[in-house]
Amino acid sequence: MKNKKFIALSGVAIAAAAWIMAQPRPLPPSIDRRGVPSWQVDNEMPRDVFTFCRLRYSSYSGRGRKWATDYPDADLNFSYRLQELTSMKVHPDGMVLDITDPKLTDYPFVYMAEPGDLWLSEPEVKALRGYLLNGGFLMVDDFWGGDEYDNFAAEMRRVFPDREPKELPLEHPIFHCVFDLKEKPQLPSIGQAMQGMNFEYRPGPDNGSQVHYKGIFDDKDRLMVIICHNTDLGDGWEREGENQYYFKNFSEPKAYPMGINIIFYAMTH
Repeated sequence: MKNKKFIALSGVAIAAAAWIMAQPRPLPPSIDRRGVPSWQVDNEMPRDVFTFCRLRYSSYSGRGRKWATDYPDADLNFSYRLQELTSMKVHPDGMVLDITDPKLTDYPFVYMAEPGDLWLSEPEVKALRGYLLNGGFLMVDDFWGGDEYDNFAAEMRRVFPDREPKELPLEHPIFHCVFDLKEKPQLPSIGQAMQGMNFEYRPGPDNGSQVHYKGIFDDKDRLMVIICHNTDLGDGWEREGENQYYFKNFSEPKAYPMGINIIFYAMTH
Protein backbone atom coordinates (compact mmCIF):
# COMPACT_ATOMS: atom_id res chain seq x y z
CA MET A 1 0.00 0.00 0.00
CA LYS A 2 2.47 2.65 -1.17
CA ASN A 3 -0.04 5.26 -2.29
CA LYS A 4 -1.99 7.10 0.37
CA LYS A 5 -3.11 10.23 -1.49
CA PHE A 6 -6.75 10.05 -2.48
CA ILE A 7 -9.85 12.10 -3.14
CA ALA A 8 -11.78 12.93 0.05
CA LEU A 9 -15.28 11.51 0.38
CA SER A 10 -18.39 13.02 1.86
CA GLY A 11 -18.54 11.59 5.36
CA VAL A 12 -22.17 12.57 5.75
CA ALA A 13 -23.22 10.67 2.65
CA ILE A 14 -21.29 7.55 3.54
CA ALA A 15 -22.50 7.64 7.15
CA ALA A 16 -26.05 7.29 5.88
CA ALA A 17 -25.07 4.08 4.15
CA ALA A 18 -23.06 2.74 7.08
CA TRP A 19 -26.10 2.77 9.36
CA ILE A 20 -27.79 -0.01 7.42
CA MET A 21 -24.75 -2.20 6.89
CA ALA A 22 -25.05 -4.39 9.99
CA GLN A 23 -23.72 -7.87 9.22
CA PRO A 24 -22.32 -10.76 11.24
CA ARG A 25 -18.61 -10.58 11.89
CA PRO A 26 -16.81 -13.27 9.89
CA LEU A 27 -14.11 -15.43 11.32
CA PRO A 28 -10.69 -14.17 10.22
CA PRO A 29 -9.61 -16.23 7.20
CA SER A 30 -6.14 -17.72 7.09
CA ILE A 31 -4.80 -15.39 4.42
CA ASP A 32 -1.56 -13.47 4.07
CA ARG A 33 -2.39 -9.74 4.12
CA ARG A 34 0.87 -9.04 2.25
CA GLY A 35 1.40 -5.63 3.79
CA VAL A 36 -2.18 -4.38 3.69
CA PRO A 37 -2.86 -2.72 7.07
CA SER A 38 -5.38 -4.31 9.42
CA TRP A 39 -7.53 -2.78 12.15
CA GLN A 40 -9.72 -3.80 15.04
CA VAL A 41 -13.48 -4.16 14.72
CA ASP A 42 -15.37 -2.41 17.50
CA ASN A 43 -15.95 -5.08 20.15
CA GLU A 44 -19.03 -3.26 21.43
CA MET A 45 -20.70 -3.41 18.00
CA PRO A 46 -19.00 -6.30 16.15
CA ARG A 47 -21.99 -6.84 13.84
CA ASP A 48 -22.17 -3.21 12.71
CA VAL A 49 -19.67 -3.56 9.88
CA PHE A 50 -19.65 -3.77 6.10
CA THR A 51 -17.99 -6.96 4.87
CA PHE A 52 -16.80 -7.38 1.30
CA CYS A 53 -18.13 -10.82 0.34
CA ARG A 54 -16.81 -12.69 -2.69
CA LEU A 55 -18.78 -15.51 -4.32
CA ARG A 56 -17.16 -18.86 -4.95
CA TYR A 57 -18.77 -20.49 -7.99
CA SER A 58 -18.26 -23.36 -10.41
CA SER A 59 -16.20 -22.64 -13.51
CA TYR A 60 -17.30 -24.03 -16.87
CA SER A 61 -16.94 -27.83 -16.91
CA GLY A 62 -15.46 -27.62 -13.43
CA ARG A 63 -12.22 -26.02 -14.64
CA GLY A 64 -10.15 -23.55 -12.68
CA ARG A 65 -10.60 -21.06 -9.87
CA LYS A 66 -11.69 -18.00 -11.78
CA TRP A 67 -13.84 -16.95 -8.84
CA ALA A 68 -10.56 -16.21 -7.04
CA THR A 69 -9.14 -13.82 -9.67
CA ASP A 70 -7.38 -10.89 -7.92
CA TYR A 71 -8.04 -12.53 -4.53
CA PRO A 72 -7.18 -11.73 -1.81
CA ASP A 73 -5.42 -8.46 -2.62
CA ALA A 74 -8.38 -6.80 -4.37
CA ASP A 75 -10.70 -7.59 -1.46
CA LEU A 76 -8.20 -6.50 1.19
CA ASN A 77 -7.19 -3.27 -0.57
CA PHE A 78 -10.78 -2.27 -1.31
CA SER A 79 -11.84 -2.97 2.28
CA TYR A 80 -8.87 -0.93 3.53
CA ARG A 81 -9.76 2.04 1.33
CA LEU A 82 -13.37 1.97 2.49
CA GLN A 83 -12.21 1.96 6.11
CA GLU A 84 -9.52 4.61 5.57
CA LEU A 85 -11.38 7.08 3.38
CA THR A 86 -15.00 6.86 4.47
CA SER A 87 -16.94 6.78 7.72
CA MET A 88 -17.96 3.19 7.06
CA LYS A 89 -17.12 0.54 9.62
CA VAL A 90 -15.52 -2.17 7.50
CA HIS A 91 -14.27 -5.63 8.38
CA PRO A 92 -10.58 -5.92 7.43
CA ASP A 93 -10.65 -9.51 6.15
CA GLY A 94 -13.70 -9.85 3.96
CA MET A 95 -15.44 -13.14 3.33
CA VAL A 96 -15.63 -15.86 0.68
CA LEU A 97 -18.83 -17.90 0.45
CA ASP A 98 -20.28 -20.53 -1.82
CA ILE A 99 -23.46 -19.41 -3.57
CA THR A 100 -25.36 -22.15 -1.75
CA ASP A 101 -24.05 -21.27 1.71
CA PRO A 102 -26.98 -20.48 4.05
CA LYS A 103 -24.93 -17.60 5.49
CA LEU A 104 -25.12 -15.77 2.14
CA THR A 105 -28.26 -13.95 3.27
CA ASP A 106 -26.21 -12.31 6.04
CA TYR A 107 -24.32 -10.30 3.42
CA PRO A 108 -26.36 -7.75 1.42
CA PHE A 109 -23.52 -7.20 -1.11
CA VAL A 110 -21.61 -9.91 -2.99
CA TYR A 111 -18.92 -9.74 -5.68
CA MET A 112 -18.30 -12.14 -8.57
CA ALA A 113 -15.08 -12.00 -10.63
CA GLU A 114 -14.35 -13.37 -14.13
CA PRO A 115 -17.68 -15.05 -14.88
CA GLY A 116 -16.93 -15.57 -18.56
CA ASP A 117 -16.73 -19.34 -18.05
CA LEU A 118 -19.40 -19.41 -15.37
CA TRP A 119 -21.37 -22.60 -14.90
CA LEU A 120 -24.06 -22.76 -12.21
CA SER A 121 -25.43 -25.94 -10.73
CA GLU A 122 -29.18 -26.14 -10.19
CA PRO A 123 -28.80 -25.54 -6.42
CA GLU A 124 -26.66 -22.46 -7.22
CA VAL A 125 -29.28 -21.15 -9.65
CA LYS A 126 -31.99 -21.48 -7.03
CA ALA A 127 -29.89 -19.99 -4.23
CA LEU A 128 -28.76 -16.99 -6.29
CA ARG A 129 -32.32 -16.26 -7.42
CA GLY A 130 -33.61 -16.38 -3.86
CA TYR A 131 -30.76 -14.21 -2.55
CA LEU A 132 -31.33 -11.47 -5.12
CA LEU A 133 -35.13 -11.44 -4.91
CA ASN A 134 -34.89 -11.17 -1.13
CA GLY A 135 -32.87 -7.96 -1.25
CA GLY A 136 -29.33 -9.04 -2.07
CA PHE A 137 -27.06 -7.20 -4.51
CA LEU A 138 -24.53 -8.76 -6.91
CA MET A 139 -21.61 -6.95 -8.55
CA VAL A 140 -20.10 -8.81 -11.54
CA ASP A 141 -16.69 -7.71 -12.82
CA ASP A 142 -13.72 -8.54 -15.07
CA PHE A 143 -14.81 -10.36 -18.21
CA TRP A 144 -14.26 -9.36 -21.78
CA GLY A 145 -15.69 -9.78 -25.28
CA GLY A 146 -18.80 -11.30 -26.76
CA ASP A 147 -18.14 -14.97 -26.06
CA GLU A 148 -17.58 -14.48 -22.34
CA TYR A 149 -20.60 -12.22 -22.06
CA ASP A 150 -22.83 -14.64 -23.94
CA ASN A 151 -21.90 -17.49 -21.62
CA PHE A 152 -22.53 -15.38 -18.53
CA ALA A 153 -25.85 -14.09 -19.91
CA ALA A 154 -26.98 -17.64 -20.65
CA GLU A 155 -26.30 -18.67 -17.05
CA MET A 156 -28.15 -15.62 -15.72
CA ARG A 157 -31.14 -16.48 -17.90
CA ARG A 158 -31.34 -19.69 -15.91
CA VAL A 159 -31.52 -17.55 -12.76
CA PHE A 160 -33.99 -15.04 -14.24
CA PRO A 161 -35.59 -16.31 -17.47
CA ASP A 162 -37.78 -13.21 -17.72
CA ARG A 163 -35.30 -10.48 -16.76
CA GLU A 164 -32.90 -9.27 -19.43
CA PRO A 165 -29.96 -7.04 -18.45
CA LYS A 166 -30.41 -3.38 -19.38
CA GLU A 167 -27.61 -0.97 -20.24
CA LEU A 168 -27.27 1.65 -17.52
CA PRO A 169 -27.03 5.17 -19.00
CA LEU A 170 -24.34 7.52 -17.75
CA GLU A 171 -27.14 9.57 -16.17
CA HIS A 172 -27.96 6.72 -13.77
CA PRO A 173 -27.33 7.71 -10.11
CA ILE A 174 -24.86 4.87 -9.62
CA PHE A 175 -22.31 6.90 -11.61
CA HIS A 176 -22.83 10.04 -9.51
CA CYS A 177 -24.00 9.13 -5.99
CA VAL A 178 -20.62 9.76 -4.30
CA PHE A 179 -18.13 10.45 -7.09
CA ASP A 180 -19.55 12.40 -10.01
CA LEU A 181 -18.10 10.35 -12.85
CA LYS A 182 -17.99 11.94 -16.30
CA GLU A 183 -17.66 8.65 -18.17
CA LYS A 184 -18.23 4.96 -17.56
CA PRO A 185 -14.89 3.73 -16.17
CA GLN A 186 -12.95 1.21 -18.23
CA LEU A 187 -9.87 -0.43 -16.73
CA PRO A 188 -7.49 -2.87 -18.39
CA SER A 189 -5.40 -5.23 -16.33
CA ILE A 190 -2.07 -3.78 -15.25
CA GLY A 191 -0.27 -5.89 -17.86
CA GLN A 192 -2.36 -4.46 -20.68
CA ALA A 193 -2.01 -0.94 -19.31
CA MET A 194 1.78 -1.22 -19.30
CA GLN A 195 1.56 -2.04 -23.01
CA GLY A 196 -0.43 1.13 -23.67
CA MET A 197 -3.81 -0.61 -23.95
CA ASN A 198 -7.04 0.66 -22.39
CA PHE A 199 -8.87 -2.64 -22.81
CA GLU A 200 -8.26 -6.38 -23.21
CA TYR A 201 -8.73 -7.52 -26.79
CA ARG A 202 -10.98 -10.44 -27.65
CA PRO A 203 -11.71 -11.68 -31.19
CA GLY A 204 -15.17 -11.10 -32.63
CA PRO A 205 -17.62 -8.22 -33.08
CA ASP A 206 -17.39 -7.37 -29.37
CA ASN A 207 -13.62 -7.10 -29.07
CA GLY A 208 -13.60 -5.64 -25.57
CA SER A 209 -13.06 -2.02 -26.57
CA GLN A 210 -16.52 -0.74 -25.54
CA VAL A 211 -17.21 -0.78 -21.81
CA HIS A 212 -20.68 -1.77 -20.61
CA TYR A 213 -22.45 -1.42 -17.29
CA LYS A 214 -25.71 -3.34 -17.32
CA GLY A 215 -28.32 -3.96 -14.65
CA ILE A 216 -30.90 -6.58 -13.76
CA PHE A 217 -33.92 -5.20 -11.88
CA ASP A 218 -36.64 -6.71 -9.70
CA ASP A 219 -40.38 -6.08 -10.03
CA LYS A 220 -40.07 -2.86 -8.02
CA ASP A 221 -37.33 -1.57 -10.32
CA ARG A 222 -34.64 -2.16 -7.69
CA LEU A 223 -31.22 -2.79 -9.18
CA MET A 224 -30.25 -6.31 -8.06
CA VAL A 225 -27.23 -6.97 -10.28
CA ILE A 226 -24.68 -4.65 -11.83
CA ILE A 227 -22.70 -6.22 -14.67
CA CYS A 228 -19.34 -4.50 -15.28
CA HIS A 229 -18.33 -5.86 -18.69
CA ASN A 230 -15.19 -5.07 -20.69
CA THR A 231 -13.52 -3.61 -17.61
CA ASP A 232 -11.48 -4.89 -14.67
CA LEU A 233 -12.19 -2.86 -11.55
CA GLY A 234 -10.76 -5.64 -9.41
CA ASP A 235 -7.29 -5.27 -10.93
CA GLY A 236 -7.43 -1.57 -10.12
CA TRP A 237 -7.89 -2.51 -6.47
CA GLU A 238 -5.47 -5.44 -6.43
CA ARG A 239 -2.56 -3.72 -8.19
CA GLU A 240 -2.86 -0.19 -6.81
CA GLY A 241 0.48 -0.28 -5.02
CA GLU A 242 2.55 -1.89 -7.76
CA ASN A 243 2.92 0.92 -10.27
CA GLN A 244 2.51 4.69 -9.93
CA TYR A 245 1.25 5.11 -13.50
CA TYR A 246 -1.43 2.47 -13.04
CA PHE A 247 -2.49 3.93 -9.70
CA LYS A 248 -2.76 7.51 -10.96
CA ASN A 249 -4.49 6.68 -14.25
CA PHE A 250 -6.71 3.74 -13.32
CA SER A 251 -6.93 2.83 -9.61
CA GLU A 252 -7.40 6.32 -8.18
CA PRO A 253 -9.68 8.00 -10.77
CA LYS A 254 -11.63 4.93 -11.92
CA ALA A 255 -11.52 1.69 -9.93
CA TYR A 256 -12.04 3.06 -6.44
CA PRO A 257 -14.60 5.77 -7.30
CA MET A 258 -16.74 3.31 -9.28
CA GLY A 259 -16.44 0.64 -6.61
CA ILE A 260 -17.40 3.04 -3.83
CA ASN A 261 -20.32 4.37 -5.89
CA ILE A 262 -21.59 0.81 -6.39
CA ILE A 263 -21.33 0.00 -2.67
CA PHE A 264 -23.08 3.22 -1.67
CA TYR A 265 -25.87 2.80 -4.20
CA ALA A 266 -26.40 -0.87 -3.36
CA MET A 267 -26.62 -0.25 0.37
CA THR A 268 -28.97 2.72 0.14
CA HIS A 269 -31.47 1.32 -2.36
